Amino acid sequence: MNETRAVHHAARIIKRGGIVAFPTETVYGLGADAFAPLAVARIFEVKKRPHFDPLIVHVAGPDDLGRLVTDIPGPAQKLINRFWPGPLTLVLPKTDEVPDIVTAGLPTVAVRMPRHAMAQRLIELSGSPIAAPSANPFGYVSPTTAEHVRQQLDDQVDLILDGGPCPVGVESTILSFSEERPRLLRPGGVPLEEIESVIGKVEITPVEKQTPDAPGPWAPGPTAPGMLPRHYAPRTPIVLVAKDEIDSYTNKKAGLLAFREPAKRPAFVHTEILSRKGDFREAAANLFAAIRRLDALGLEVIVAEAVPETGLGRAIMDRLRRASCEDDKLNYDQSGS
Repeated sequence: MNETRAVHHAARIIKRGGIVAFPTETVYGLGADAFAPLAVARIFEVKKRPHFDPLIVHVAGPDDLGRLVTDIPGPAQKLINRFWPGPLTLVLPKTDEVPDIVTAGLPTVAVRMPRHAMAQRLIELSGSPIAAPSANPFGYVSPTTAEHVRQQLDDQVDLILDGGPCPVGVESTILSFSEERPRLLRPGGVPLEEIESVIGKVEITPVEKQTPDAPGPWAPGPTAPGMLPRHYAPRTPIVLVAKDEIDSYTNKKAGLLAFREPAKRPAFVHTEILSRKGDFREAAANLFAAIRRLDALGLEVIVAEAVPETGLGRAIMDRLRRASCEDDKLNYDQSGS
């Protein structure tokens, strides 16, 4: 089946209440009609995702927001004009038409316009915004190729669209407009510095101050997708360390996830280098695939080298902290943000 026929077939599946895995510029998503609660419920079932974790709704263009949100503040509109289509999700007040299962009962909805031709065409042909988390079992490493989706979900999904590797490789940045000042909930494909260059200073929610693994009478659930402290994790434990601590782990059956080419190769079972030149965009695009390759080697531990927290480095460190089994090993430094 050629690409055009495949996308048309996928749209028919969405219209019938099915679920489709599809590429975006960030990661592969597992999508359903955002206004079909039973179809959305199947996403939660396939992913084994807790229902208190809200989903992102993907739109074909800003005109789709009329069915989804009741208000677009001026700063949010500036960001839409600057970064859509692209890896930026905005949390805005929702309309009554948006099913509660999509938003986990919250009065807000997370929305974005993906910058991927296949994703845009799928949404257009489906005739409805598409609710979609990443196309992987809940909490595990996000998929950046169609093969990653096949390895984990395969026959549980009605169709997997193959649009090649995801060029950004980490999920979208999430910015909330539910408070007086915009708040960064999750760093991602649009760097914080670029956002602040458009709308000025934003508030930041550090990982350690975000929601626990499950809500209760003493704590609310997540206010946006991807905010649980433990997330994006492989089966093999990940330890996040500073560069000068790496050698202390070489006496174990360990693999190294290095930011750039080390001057001297440490004695690890295997080393994955995110970017030989130390380029953040290349490193982000390679992150999840590199973790998957290390996870397949039967190691005792994956040692991940911390990266500088500027630009996309902030998003990379966010994913590594959530995947790590020792989240407190490095101080979460928000200075200069």
